[in-house]
Amino acid sequence: MSDTEHPDFADEAAYIHKAYARLDQSREAAKSITDNVESREGGTHQARYERDVLADKVRSRLEDLDIGDQSLIFGRIDQAEGDHFHIGRVAVFDEDRNPMVVDWRAPIAEPFYRATGRQTMGLSRRRHYITRYRELLGIEDEYFTGEGGERTGLKGERTLVAALEEGRTGRLGDIVGTIQGEQDEIIRAPLAGAVIVQGGPGTGKTVVALHRAAYLLYSHRFPLAGQGVMVIGPNRLFLTYIEQVLPSLGESGVELSVLGDFVPNARVRGNDPVHIARVKGDLRMIDVMRRAVRQRQRPLR
Repeated sequence: MSDTEHPDFADEAAYIHKAYARLDQSREAAKSITDNVESREGGTHQARYERDVLADKVRSRLEDLDIGDQSLIFGRIDQAEGDHFHIGRVAVFDEDRNPMVVDWRAPIAEPFYRATGRQTMGLSRRRHYITRYRELLGIEDEYFTGEGGERTGLKGERTLVAALEEGRTGRLGDIVGTIQGEQDEIIRAPLAGAVIVQGGPGTGKTVVALHRAAYLLYSHRFPLAGQGVMVIGPNRLFLTYIEQVLPSLGESGVELSVLGDFVPNARVRGNDPVHIARVKGDLRMIDVMRRAVRQRQRPLR
């Protein structure tokens, strides 16, 4: 059976088009509010302050809704009780404020990434969509019988292969539609404390860390957005490589920096003597650094 012969293909394609239409309407509504707010002048100090706050919030929402050429919907979960939810990049609601698309970071979306044959998390089916821009190309279904039969291989294999076969652009892209269970555990780990992601080159450490930043900004927006989130990279080339990931996930307010930004006038003037370099490279420095970080940690306000 070809992809377009799937019995639900036409209905799902129509649903995706309808969700995009609602996204466009929401974006136009936000833009209209922004234009209206920015056109106002004068008023009391309090009125101007409230106007600026509203304008900032609407502009932020407008940025969240601008997903460019990225796929809006990439999956669906069917619960054993009968409810189903479409999982996507940003939340979209219909005219009655019912969810058409659930944000991938919402708690209800977690089973899309975590459910297995042994731990179904209440699912009867998980569906992956293969899309290009706004067009549905294929559907891949996984069924959960609840009989304890563990599945082998990766979840959404065809979707993952399709993502890997996409042409490279020289920029790091998001993996929001193909996150695997082990990666999702890191992304959704509790906020408190430091999370260290270790792995060899090319294992996805950077992209998982960026998705974690997007998740934390969604689930802990009040403390984090007010105090700011910063991604520190080794050099400018690296920052250019990753700069599109967070905006594609609906987070555009994160600052990207290199260590040199903290001491802009400092220059390397020499090398450490051998005995000092040996101390700095000793594995025991890990404990020293761990204590230093712990002593300097402060709780979120």
